[in-house]
Amino acid sequence: MIETMLENFAGDALDARLQWRMAPSKWGLDRERHCLRIEPDARTDFWQRTHYGFQADNGHFLQLPHTGDFLMETHVRFLPAHQYDQAGLMVRLSDSCWLKTSVEYEPEGADRLGVVVTNGGYSDWSTQDVIGIGEIYLRIHRENAVYKVESSYDGRQWSQLRLAPLHEDDGHCLVECGLYACSPKDAGFKAEFDFLRIVSHH
Repeated sequence: MIETMLENFAGDALDARLQWRMAPSKWGLDRERHCLRIEPDARTDFWQRTHYGFQADNGHFLQLPHTGDFLMETHVRFLPAHQYDQAGLMVRLSDSCWLKTSVEYEPEGADRLGVVVTNGGYSDWSTQDVIGIGEIYLRIHRENAVYKVESSYDGRQWSQLRLAPLHEDDGHCLVECGLYACSPKDAGFKAEFDFLRIVSHH
């Protein structure tokens, strides 16, 4: 295993390999707290067709390209304001083939910890209820074009959320991987990422 990246957001600038796809209007590095702070723009989302009928591909995604198998991990804190506010990890091959994992905010009742897998331009969403959490560890493991998604409340004990293929991934192609955040309804959501760690498997 080779550590490709450990960005702990302690410097004056992001690692030069990280690039925004649709940068938010408000974001910055907090050097005292060592975190990346994102305030997503209003009406931003990643979703394709299923159930709701709409297509959205304008969320904020801080990514770098990667080939081969890897393990990607982060810790995120969130201060949601509106339904579906979300921030977590994403892997993307195209606008019709990608995966994201996060906690999505529900103002009435339990929030939803889950994974969206999009293949062939159609999204599906697997969820589990979570109550009263404001932070979580997330990780995605890519192995032979299969993606295992896990979550943890302490960074030590992990639970599997999803095991899924991305149909455009042949196991050798370049994929974009990194952090994402969006606010499908309105602005006001704040998310803080403590680190982004990517370890390559060869």
